[in-house]
Amino acid sequence: MKPIAIFRFCKIEGPGYLGSFFDAHSIPWKLFKIDDGANFPSSPENFSGLVFMGGTMSANEDLPSISSALVLIRQAIRVNIPVLGHCLGGQLLSKALGGEVSRGTIKEIGWGKVVVADNAIAKKWFGNLYEFESFHWHGEYFTLPDGATRLLSSKFCENQAFSIDVHLGMQCHLEITEKMVSSWYEAGAEEIENSSGTAVQSFEEAQMNLTNRVTALNEIAKNLYLKWVSKVAKL
Repeated sequence: MKPIAIFRFCKIEGPGYLGSFFDAHSIPWKLFKIDDGANFPSSPENFSGLVFMGGTMSANEDLPSISSALVLIRQAIRVNIPVLGHCLGGQLLSKALGGEVSRGTIKEIGWGKVVVADNAIAKKWFGNLYEFESFHWHGEYFTLPDGATRLLSSKFCENQAFSIDVHLGMQCHLEITEKMVSSWYEAGAEEIENSSGTAVQSFEEAQMNLTNRVTALNEIAKNLYLKWVSKVAKL
Protein backbone atom coordinates (compact mmCIF):
# COMPACT_ATOMS: atom_id res chain seq x y z
CA MET A 1 0.00 0.00 0.00
CA LYS A 2 1.30 3.44 -0.89
CA PRO A 3 1.51 5.81 2.07
CA ILE A 4 -1.22 8.30 2.90
CA ALA A 5 -0.05 11.92 2.72
CA ILE A 6 -1.06 14.21 5.59
CA PHE A 7 -0.69 17.97 5.12
CA ARG A 8 -0.20 20.12 8.22
CA PHE A 9 -0.80 23.87 7.95
CA CYS A 10 -0.16 24.73 11.60
CA LYS A 11 2.09 22.97 14.13
CA ILE A 12 -0.63 22.61 16.77
CA GLU A 13 -3.15 21.32 14.20
CA GLY A 14 -1.31 18.17 13.22
CA PRO A 15 -2.83 14.72 12.64
CA GLY A 16 -3.67 14.15 16.30
CA TYR A 17 -5.67 10.98 16.83
CA LEU A 18 -5.54 10.22 13.09
CA GLY A 19 -1.80 9.56 13.32
CA SER A 20 -2.37 7.19 16.24
CA PHE A 21 -5.12 5.44 14.28
CA PHE A 22 -2.87 4.92 11.26
CA ASP A 23 -0.06 3.56 13.46
CA ALA A 24 -2.42 1.20 15.31
CA HIS A 25 -3.63 -0.24 12.00
CA SER A 26 -0.16 -0.40 10.38
CA ILE A 27 -1.16 2.10 7.71
CA PRO A 28 1.87 3.90 6.23
CA TRP A 29 1.68 7.68 6.21
CA LYS A 30 3.87 10.69 5.53
CA LEU A 31 3.49 14.09 7.16
CA PHE A 32 4.11 17.22 5.07
CA LYS A 33 4.78 20.15 7.43
CA ILE A 34 3.59 22.95 5.17
CA ASP A 35 3.83 25.40 8.08
CA ASP A 36 7.54 24.53 8.33
CA GLY A 37 8.32 25.13 4.67
CA ALA A 38 7.61 21.69 3.19
CA ASN A 39 6.45 21.64 -0.42
CA PHE A 40 3.38 19.88 -1.70
CA PRO A 41 4.13 16.89 -3.96
CA SER A 42 3.82 17.63 -7.66
CA SER A 43 1.37 14.74 -8.08
CA PRO A 44 -0.91 12.76 -5.76
CA GLU A 45 -0.21 9.48 -7.51
CA ASN A 46 2.57 8.36 -5.18
CA PHE A 47 -0.01 8.21 -2.38
CA SER A 48 -3.06 6.08 -1.73
CA GLY A 49 -4.94 8.98 -0.10
CA LEU A 50 -4.56 12.63 0.87
CA VAL A 51 -5.47 14.17 4.25
CA PHE A 52 -5.65 17.93 4.85
CA MET A 53 -5.66 19.15 8.44
CA GLY A 54 -6.85 22.43 9.99
CA GLY A 55 -5.12 25.79 10.08
CA THR A 56 -5.47 29.37 11.21
CA MET A 57 -5.66 30.81 7.71
CA SER A 58 -8.73 31.09 5.47
CA ALA A 59 -9.34 28.90 2.45
CA ASN A 60 -10.00 32.18 0.64
CA GLU A 61 -6.60 33.71 1.36
CA ASP A 62 -4.25 34.37 -1.54
CA LEU A 63 -1.46 32.17 -0.21
CA PRO A 64 0.82 29.76 -2.10
CA SER A 65 -0.11 26.99 0.36
CA ILE A 66 -3.83 27.45 -0.32
CA SER A 67 -3.53 27.56 -4.11
CA SER A 68 -1.16 24.56 -4.11
CA ALA A 69 -3.51 22.56 -1.89
CA LEU A 70 -6.46 23.27 -4.19
CA VAL A 71 -4.45 22.17 -7.24
CA LEU A 72 -3.40 18.92 -5.53
CA ILE A 73 -6.94 18.16 -4.37
CA ARG A 74 -8.31 18.64 -7.88
CA GLN A 75 -5.59 16.38 -9.26
CA ALA A 76 -6.50 13.70 -6.72
CA ILE A 77 -10.20 13.99 -7.54
CA ARG A 78 -9.49 13.53 -11.25
CA VAL A 79 -7.68 10.24 -10.64
CA ASN A 80 -10.04 9.11 -7.86
CA ILE A 81 -7.52 9.19 -5.00
CA PRO A 82 -9.54 9.62 -1.77
CA VAL A 83 -9.28 12.98 0.00
CA LEU A 84 -10.08 13.57 3.69
CA GLY A 85 -10.35 17.11 5.05
CA HIS A 86 -10.56 18.38 8.63
CA CYS A 87 -11.83 21.95 9.23
CA LEU A 88 -9.65 24.04 6.87
CA GLY A 89 -9.09 20.79 5.00
CA GLY A 90 -12.84 20.29 4.64
CA GLN A 91 -13.19 23.87 3.41
CA LEU A 92 -10.43 23.29 0.85
CA LEU A 93 -12.15 20.13 -0.38
CA SER A 94 -15.44 22.00 -0.75
CA LYS A 95 -13.77 24.86 -2.61
CA ALA A 96 -11.82 22.51 -4.89
CA LEU A 97 -15.12 20.87 -5.84
CA GLY A 98 -16.82 24.19 -6.62
CA GLY A 99 -18.28 25.02 -3.20
CA GLU A 100 -17.89 28.32 -1.38
CA VAL A 101 -16.27 29.23 1.93
CA SER A 102 -17.46 32.31 3.82
CA ARG A 103 -17.18 33.91 7.24
CA GLY A 104 -20.12 33.20 9.52
CA THR A 105 -21.80 35.43 12.07
CA ILE A 106 -21.18 32.89 14.84
CA LYS A 107 -17.99 31.13 15.81
CA GLU A 108 -18.04 27.59 17.12
CA ILE A 109 -15.28 26.99 19.65
CA GLY A 110 -15.28 24.08 22.08
CA TRP A 111 -17.51 21.05 22.49
CA GLY A 112 -20.88 20.89 20.78
CA LYS A 113 -23.32 18.34 19.45
CA VAL A 114 -23.58 17.41 15.80
CA VAL A 115 -26.51 15.54 14.29
CA VAL A 116 -26.13 12.81 11.69
CA ALA A 117 -28.17 13.53 8.56
CA ASP A 118 -31.15 11.31 7.82
CA ASN A 119 -29.95 9.81 4.55
CA ALA A 120 -28.49 6.49 3.43
CA ILE A 121 -25.00 7.82 2.71
CA ALA A 122 -24.68 9.43 6.15
CA LYS A 123 -25.72 6.14 7.72
CA LYS A 124 -23.02 4.31 5.74
CA TRP A 125 -20.41 6.63 7.25
CA PHE A 126 -21.79 6.91 10.80
CA GLY A 127 -23.86 3.75 11.24
CA ASN A 128 -26.71 4.02 13.73
CA LEU A 129 -25.46 7.20 15.40
CA TYR A 130 -28.08 9.93 15.66
CA GLU A 131 -25.91 12.59 17.26
CA PHE A 132 -22.64 12.93 19.13
CA GLU A 133 -20.45 15.55 20.76
CA SER A 134 -17.54 16.80 18.68
CA PHE A 135 -14.92 19.51 19.06
CA HIS A 136 -15.08 22.75 17.06
CA TRP A 137 -12.88 25.73 16.31
CA HIS A 138 -14.00 27.72 13.30
CA GLY A 139 -15.53 31.00 12.20
CA GLU A 140 -15.90 30.14 8.51
CA TYR A 141 -18.27 27.72 6.85
CA PHE A 142 -18.39 25.76 3.59
CA THR A 143 -21.28 25.11 1.24
CA LEU A 144 -22.01 21.70 -0.22
CA PRO A 145 -20.43 21.27 -3.66
CA ASP A 146 -22.60 19.94 -6.49
CA GLY A 147 -23.14 16.22 -6.06
CA ALA A 148 -22.15 16.18 -2.38
CA THR A 149 -24.27 14.72 0.41
CA ARG A 150 -24.58 16.38 3.81
CA LEU A 151 -23.51 14.02 6.61
CA LEU A 152 -23.52 16.17 9.77
CA SER A 153 -25.08 19.41 11.00
CA SER A 154 -24.99 21.42 14.21
CA LYS A 155 -27.20 24.12 15.70
CA PHE A 156 -24.91 26.83 14.35
CA CYS A 157 -23.49 25.17 11.23
CA GLU A 158 -25.72 23.42 8.71
CA ASN A 159 -22.81 21.77 6.89
CA GLN A 160 -20.55 20.03 9.39
CA ALA A 161 -19.53 17.21 7.06
CA PHE A 162 -20.14 16.01 3.53
CA SER A 163 -19.03 13.27 1.21
CA ILE A 164 -18.87 12.91 -2.53
CA ASP A 165 -17.76 9.58 -3.98
CA VAL A 166 -14.65 8.54 -1.97
CA HIS A 167 -13.96 12.04 -0.61
CA LEU A 168 -14.91 13.24 2.88
CA GLY A 169 -14.84 16.79 4.24
CA MET A 170 -15.52 17.81 7.84
CA GLN A 171 -15.84 21.17 9.57
CA CYS A 172 -15.61 19.68 13.07
CA HIS A 173 -12.47 18.15 14.59
CA LEU A 174 -12.78 14.40 15.08
CA GLU A 175 -8.98 14.17 15.30
CA ILE A 176 -8.77 16.14 18.57
CA THR A 177 -6.69 14.90 21.52
CA GLU A 178 -6.49 16.14 25.11
CA LYS A 179 -3.13 17.76 24.40
CA MET A 180 -4.51 19.55 21.35
CA VAL A 181 -7.39 21.05 23.36
CA SER A 182 -4.90 22.60 25.77
CA SER A 183 -2.50 23.83 23.09
CA TRP A 184 -5.30 25.32 20.96
CA TYR A 185 -6.73 27.25 23.88
CA GLU A 186 -3.28 28.48 24.84
CA ALA A 187 -2.52 29.63 21.29
CA GLY A 188 -6.04 31.03 20.80
CA ALA A 189 -6.35 32.88 24.12
CA GLU A 190 -6.67 36.26 22.42
CA GLU A 191 -9.30 34.96 20.00
CA ILE A 192 -11.32 33.54 22.90
CA GLU A 193 -11.06 36.83 24.77
CA ASN A 194 -12.41 38.69 21.73
CA SER A 195 -15.14 36.17 20.91
CA SER A 196 -18.53 35.75 22.48
CA GLY A 197 -21.73 33.79 22.02
CA THR A 198 -23.33 30.59 23.20
CA ALA A 199 -21.15 28.54 20.82
CA VAL A 200 -17.86 29.77 22.31
CA GLN A 201 -16.63 27.87 25.37
CA SER A 202 -14.02 28.97 27.85
CA PHE A 203 -10.99 26.79 28.49
CA GLU A 204 -12.51 25.71 31.80
CA GLU A 205 -15.71 24.58 30.07
CA ALA A 206 -13.80 22.72 27.36
CA GLN A 207 -11.71 20.91 29.99
CA MET A 208 -14.73 19.53 31.86
CA ASN A 209 -14.87 15.71 31.63
CA LEU A 210 -12.17 16.01 28.95
CA THR A 211 -10.78 12.47 29.04
CA ASN A 212 -14.20 10.88 28.60
CA ARG A 213 -15.17 13.34 25.87
CA VAL A 214 -12.01 12.72 23.89
CA THR A 215 -12.21 8.95 24.35
CA ALA A 216 -15.80 8.89 23.07
CA LEU A 217 -14.92 11.05 20.08
CA ASN A 218 -11.86 8.95 19.28
CA GLU A 219 -14.10 5.88 19.05
CA ILE A 220 -16.39 7.62 16.57
CA ALA A 221 -13.37 8.87 14.62
CA LYS A 222 -11.92 5.36 14.53
CA ASN A 223 -15.06 3.92 12.96
CA LEU A 224 -15.21 6.78 10.43
CA TYR A 225 -11.52 6.52 9.55
CA LEU A 226 -11.86 2.76 9.07
CA LYS A 227 -14.55 3.37 6.46
CA TRP A 228 -12.47 6.01 4.68
CA VAL A 229 -9.41 3.74 4.71
CA SER A 230 -11.49 0.91 3.27
CA LYS A 231 -12.10 3.14 0.25
CA VAL A 232 -8.39 3.91 0.05
CA ALA A 233 -7.52 0.20 0.17
CA LYS A 234 -9.83 -0.64 -2.72
CA LEU A 235 -7.95 1.61 -5.14
